[in-house]
Amino acid sequence: MAQERRAAPEPVVFVVDDDTAIRRSLGFLIESIGLAVESYETAEHFLDAYDPERPGCLILDVRMPGMSGLNLQEELAKRHAELPIIIVTGYAEVPMAVRALKSGAVDFIEKPFSDQLLLERVGEAIESDRQRRQARRELDEAVALFATLTIREREVLAGVVLGKPNKVIATELGVGTKTVEAHRAKLMKKLKVYSLADLIRLAMMVTGGRVNPKRA
Repeated sequence: MAQERRAAPEPVVFVVDDDTAIRRSLGFLIESIGLAVESYETAEHFLDAYDPERPGCLILDVRMPGMSGLNLQEELAKRHAELPIIIVTGYAEVPMAVRALKSGAVDFIEKPFSDQLLLERVGEAIESDRQRRQARRELDEAVALFATLTIREREVLAGVVLGKPNKVIATELGVGTKTVEAHRAKLMKKLKVYSLADLIRLAMMVTGGRVNPKRA
């Protein structure tokens, strides 16, 4: 029996702000729409607890004791963390906003802010994180499937992706047309695709848009 896929963990809104009142108010606001919240007083505390496998988004203040919010953002980028970050600050300056957005923040909101606006941005950030993680899972699964192909199956696949008829592929590989047809059927079964369009789409995803899946 095939092993059941584990359910994805529920998203969490991580709040990093040195102001206790802000942390509490944000916690109540976000929990009011049914989302889980974890709050941290400093960037260092957040980093100590951070697990990149946990989905969600990060609401981040800029000016804090110790590591600033922008420095935390840059540290997460160094770690190749892709958690969506919403900067919330009462000291908005144009250079600060530019730096935050260039470093990958999905939004930059000034205090005081509209509760509805923040909740909308949180919802958008969580959805973007969900889509990114889903795309990563699909890519990992596709790469694992491609790894099961033999060299000959990859050669046949390369010809198919380039739009070559079976007869042409057979001539180039020095085999019979029926042999190519057999390899094509077998590789499609291995890759769990049932149409030419799905086969090409999967090959392009794994190869990053290159037309030669032999190098995947």
